[in-house]
Amino acid sequence: MTRTPDVDLTALVPGRHGLRDRLLSVDLRVFESVAARHWPGGDPVLPRLSRSANHGLLWFATAAAVAASRTPRARRAATRGLASLALASATINTVGKRSVRRSRPALDPVPAIRQLKRQPITTSFPSGHAASAAAFATGVALESRGWGAAVAPLAAAVALSRVYTGVHFPSDVLAGAALGVGAAYAVRGLVPTRDQLTAPARPRVEAPALPDGAGLVMVANTGAGTPERVRALADALPAAELVECEPADIRQELEKAAARATVLGVCGGDGTVNAAAEIALRHDVPLAVLPGGTLNHFAHDLGVEGDHDLVRALQQGEAVKVDVGRFVAGTQEGIFLNTCSLGIYPELVRERENWSNVIGSWPAGVLGALRVLRADHHPLRAELNGRTHPLWLLFAGNGTYHRVGLAPARRFDLADGRLDVRVVHGGRHPAVRLLAAAFAGPLTRSPAHAAVRVGHLTIDGVDPGTLLAYDGEVTEVSDRVTLRKSREALTVYRPQPAG
Repeated sequence: MTRTPDVDLTALVPGRHGLRDRLLSVDLRVFESVAARHWPGGDPVLPRLSRSANHGLLWFATAAAVAASRTPRARRAATRGLASLALASATINTVGKRSVRRSRPALDPVPAIRQLKRQPITTSFPSGHAASAAAFATGVALESRGWGAAVAPLAAAVALSRVYTGVHFPSDVLAGAALGVGAAYAVRGLVPTRDQLTAPARPRVEAPALPDGAGLVMVANTGAGTPERVRALADALPAAELVECEPADIRQELEKAAARATVLGVCGGDGTVNAAAEIALRHDVPLAVLPGGTLNHFAHDLGVEGDHDLVRALQQGEAVKVDVGRFVAGTQEGIFLNTCSLGIYPELVRERENWSNVIGSWPAGVLGALRVLRADHHPLRAELNGRTHPLWLLFAGNGTYHRVGLAPARRFDLADGRLDVRVVHGGRHPAVRLLAAAFAGPLTRSPAHAAVRVGHLTIDGVDPGTLLAYDGEVTEVSDRVTLRKSREALTVYRPQPAG
């Protein structure tokens, strides 16, 4: 079977005819060399591999296999790989294939055993299969070098198979691969990788190194539902003491553990970590946090994703000092590592907690937001700087939250000495105002919302029974609420970035 070009191939490369002809000649010679060469094992494998990559099926299966390892980094790598593939495919189909009309190579030099049963009918330049393979492999590698190294040979084999089976010239494959790599970096520009969002390792502090875990007492909240992480940590640190307990017993067990521990460890969500931090401060012991809840904001902003990160930090004695937020409301006092808020958000937290045991945390959060925003609420009235303001929401973050691209807001510095205060002013259409504030930058002012960074804040005139949420917990406050920071008060283990 022979295909003859219906369009002049020299249209592919602009410039003087001499250079253009030489480039096309080299392209054709490389194609014929690949066609004439016998690759051991290639004839039965590469055509099948090429077909398996049709419509991205190979990469969807590979992403499922990577995600099956059940580690946060692997799941992110699989998701990023698929997102990069989607962008590359969309670019190829809307721009790439329409920008240059190039016919497929003639199949005369290609042995029949290698030829695909169904030949493509689209233009040859660039290679969509190569673009998808390069985009997926690069996307995975940007999030996880280990998984990227595992996927790269498969991606290279798919790209090679397109020349080997005679459906593309080498330049088609190179152009497609370049486009795929560009798509992966474009996705990273929109949604940064975890390494780009990791908080800086400052201020570094000396902490006990526990090579085998001796001196560590790890209290695990069984309600967090992540026993695999706790067992993996226990295997890596055999001398560590592990205490598993029900959510109702967490505070009691943490108190006991802190009294005998060199390092207090905790595995659970943000509420459990809040309790552990408060106890670690009182006992003056370092804290080791193993993320085990649904959100894990503090651990992730700190740069601890799982047992591997924490084990490395504990064995090498790597730790930092972090700020602790504090609130005082009458006789009540508490701390917050993440956020403290008044207004509609505490009601959302309470609704989420009411439904989380029935339908799960994430669906409960969506349902809670819908119920709160649809209800007939009155804005909070609070006195700030001597003036009374109606507010739908007052949010204070322990450290400044930044947004990079489309990624959720993260903190890059957990010891900046600042409260990141956002307010949504009272008025009509609270849902619209809240959404506008959510999409706004960290320091914006408008008739609907405003944001400032301060060291402390006092709110007067708070109505009795007003809800205050802190790190996922909710309490009632009234009259005056004071928020402030304790600078570099808590020592927390975290692995130092490479280099």
